[in-house]
Amino acid sequence: MFIAMHGVGGAKDLPIPAAYAIAGACAALTVSFVVLALAWRKPHFGENATGHVDAAGAPGGPVVGPVLRVLGFAFFLYVAVAALFGKDTLINPVFGVFYVLLWVGIVPLSLAFGPVYRALSPVRTLNLLLAKVSGSDPDTGLRDYPERLGYWPAAFGLLAFVWMELVFPGNSELGNVRLWLAVYLGVMLIGGAVYGNTFFARADPFEVYSTLVGHLAPLRRVDGRVTWVSPFRHLASLEVHPGLVAVCAVLLGSTAFDSLGGSTLWLTHTQDLGVSRETIGLVGLLTLVLVVGLLFAGATMATGVHEGHAKRSLPPAFAHTIVPIIVGYVFAHYLSLLVESGQQTLIQLSDPLSNGSNLLGTSNRGVDYWLSSHPTVLATAKVLGVLTGHVVAVIAAHDAALRLLPKRDQLSGQLALLLLMVGFTAGGLLLLFGV
Repeated sequence: MFIAMHGVGGAKDLPIPAAYAIAGACAALTVSFVVLALAWRKPHFGENATGHVDAAGAPGGPVVGPVLRVLGFAFFLYVAVAALFGKDTLINPVFGVFYVLLWVGIVPLSLAFGPVYRALSPVRTLNLLLAKVSGSDPDTGLRDYPERLGYWPAAFGLLAFVWMELVFPGNSELGNVRLWLAVYLGVMLIGGAVYGNTFFARADPFEVYSTLVGHLAPLRRVDGRVTWVSPFRHLASLEVHPGLVAVCAVLLGSTAFDSLGGSTLWLTHTQDLGVSRETIGLVGLLTLVLVVGLLFAGATMATGVHEGHAKRSLPPAFAHTIVPIIVGYVFAHYLSLLVESGQQTLIQLSDPLSNGSNLLGTSNRGVDYWLSSHPTVLATAKVLGVLTGHVVAVIAAHDAALRLLPKRDQLSGQLALLLLMVGFTAGGLLLLFGV
């Protein structure tokens, strides 16, 4: 990718040796499991879960919803002008909006306020406008969305994005980004016209990503009022549909590949294979996604099940426990990218056509590189991000096991998943710091 800031803050910048940090993180997970096994005997988060989470200002809100919809669409049109008429240079704000504000910024916004992309989504707004013109219902479309499709379209959409970001050599060419976005808009509008808004909830890669993370948000709109709720209860209410594990595997596996693809180990072992970098990158990306998905499925199925239930139902039922790990890795891996390249993008947005204009009054501002100039702080934040994500995941997995597994297997059935999370922790930190 053309923006390379997320490698700042390495193992040498940790206040303690990296090996101690990794060992301490793995030990913390094990201790958390033991404490939960002794003190947490009944499920707390699966009961009364509604399976539906609103952003604090979701589209159904009487005032805030329409305002967010207008703001989201206005920003879409503003960026579209830069994409269509701006110069094909790296100072075009389209690149920063696409790779930084949208892909990375969606995580902290959704974590704080719920699935905000649903409230801001330009494709939902376009679908609404087209439905008003045609006299159709934007919620229902022409037919019901096939249940067997589930989240699979979103999984492939997310894979297409990370391929574009991490593998495709032309990812910094404006024409290629325009083409990707044009295909995205076309598919979304056709799907919305046929299946209504359900298509966006299941097939829009950015909305599905935002909704997954939004299940950890502490805010919820109930009866028109924004209230504080338990993020764990939100997480347990995640709707299970086919393809959910695939979505999580793409998100986690691609972040791991981003770390691996820039490491000395990867470059040393792939540069002399006689195969193009694009082919090797695609194979590496797909391999890591498949490994994450298969390991998680195997770990969750390595236990007993209630009578009348199939083991294949366990991976999607436990899939919500991967979401905190995804958030932790995104925070650890992309923190400096979001803070510093995000500032650069806001500066560039003031001059969308690269003609010297200052429409937003930010063109003359500079980027604050405080985070890069304090690598110890950044390295420590990485460890804490990964560790926090895994501890939350262990808590969620323990509660889910008490709810989903037979009593005799409620503890033993978690061991394989715990070992996998310990492995993810060690492997993730090794990749982040290149130990």
